[in-house]
Amino acid sequence: MNKLFSRKFIRKLYKKDTWFVVFALFIFSLLRIPSIVEPYWYGDEGIYEVIGMSLRAGGLLYRDIWDNKPPILYLIYQLFSGDQFSVRTLSLLFGAASVVVFFLVAKKLFHTRRSQYVSTGVFMVLFGLPILEGNIANAENFMLLPILCAFYFVISSFDVPSFKKTFIAGLLLSFAFLTKIVAVFDFGAFVVSIAILRLYDEFAPRRGNIFKKIPFKKIILGSEQELILGAGFVLPIIATILFFVAKGAFTDFYKAVFSQNVGYVSYGNYFLFPQGLLVLKLILLSAGIGFVWQLRHALGKSGVVILIWIFFSLFNASFSERPYTHYLLVLLASFSLFLGYIFEDKKLSIIKITFLVALIAFVYFNFNLYKKIVPYYQNYMSFVFGNKNAKEYQRFFDGNTPRDYELANIVRSKTSKSDGIFIWGDQAQIYALSGKLPPGRYTVSYHVTFYKNAIGETLGDINRVQPKYIIQTKTDGTIENFLASYVLKYKIDGAQIYERQY
Repeated sequence: MNKLFSRKFIRKLYKKDTWFVVFALFIFSLLRIPSIVEPYWYGDEGIYEVIGMSLRAGGLLYRDIWDNKPPILYLIYQLFSGDQFSVRTLSLLFGAASVVVFFLVAKKLFHTRRSQYVSTGVFMVLFGLPILEGNIANAENFMLLPILCAFYFVISSFDVPSFKKTFIAGLLLSFAFLTKIVAVFDFGAFVVSIAILRLYDEFAPRRGNIFKKIPFKKIILGSEQELILGAGFVLPIIATILFFVAKGAFTDFYKAVFSQNVGYVSYGNYFLFPQGLLVLKLILLSAGIGFVWQLRHALGKSGVVILIWIFFSLFNASFSERPYTHYLLVLLASFSLFLGYIFEDKKLSIIKITFLVALIAFVYFNFNLYKKIVPYYQNYMSFVFGNKNAKEYQRFFDGNTPRDYELANIVRSKTSKSDGIFIWGDQAQIYALSGKLPPGRYTVSYHVTFYKNAIGETLGDINRVQPKYIIQTKTDGTIENFLASYVLKYKIDGAQIYERQY
């Protein structure tokens, strides 16, 4: 026994773990490097890039330039003036740090090296590959690191409660929330986990109505740790609100981040009545929490926190009925830990494996996974070694990407620094490639058509700024609202460029 816990053994074990982490980071970096040199093609990134440029030029978020997420993602893009290479590089670094923190979490939860290595390996590979759009510098990519750090601090406080660690965890979760509001579900998962583990040995589970066994009074009494987590979570949000109040832009901030955003992300939940499907999801989430409460001793403490997190993450990923690939990134950490948990503890194996199969089937049939993994890396290698020219390389990502670059080249060659442009379409990256800002706060056409009064506001901005060109990449009748002083000048691969007549 003394030999087992000798310093020599611990150093040897630490060395093995270090080499594993180094190897994992090496593989992760190899998988992500192609993402750094991707062309400007992804629509959401185009919006973020333009917002970063606008903020760098002195604009105020939501009032002068608009999107429906909290501010931190845009501040990240502002740091680099919307430069995609720089933001993608930062995303790679965030991802690498996430792999390290995930391994530390796995070390806390699992005793066997197999469980630690399997869960970390799965997390590293799925986050490194483009299968879940880890290659895109989206909000989820920057959320994972603070959420994992918060989770590490939370589980570090289970045996010996630490209000300091719990408060820091709350701050980190708030950082994630201010990157994208769906992090509120991770906050909810951690609060529920703390409450269940605090009451872990209070009431032995028995058969019967589980709700009669839940000590509701004790949930409230002695909940200091949950309150501390909540305080850390709320304070940065209050500070952010006060900032926009001071700037006179609170209404714009509130509409973008909360009222309009909630409606956007809860899209498609009609079932018998408005948001009926969301109610059904809440019932399933509650049933999952009840299941964990009832079987907490059989699951063990690690099983409790992992399952609670995975249930909340499932609710998070499926909150909207939009099957966007990157929504699955919020499920990645808890899913990977669940795989490690299967290897760690053989209890309830049939239930665990059945749940795993059902989970994989749910994801496969309800989300659009990126499946061109091998062609993705072949495209990169062909471009690097000169077997593909730039246009062929760009076309792999989107058939319109070479055209977008050509449009940007025309704008740069035929406009002065003071000349503006307006793009009617969903390719905000053309603004970024051209080094231009939109005349108003909306960067893409679907924002203009989706939100009330946006068409009239945009028309007023065009009349005020008088951009030299209006570029149409999307065909619909709405553009006729903006063409009173413009004539068709060029046609390029389905896009039309209108020039202002003075």
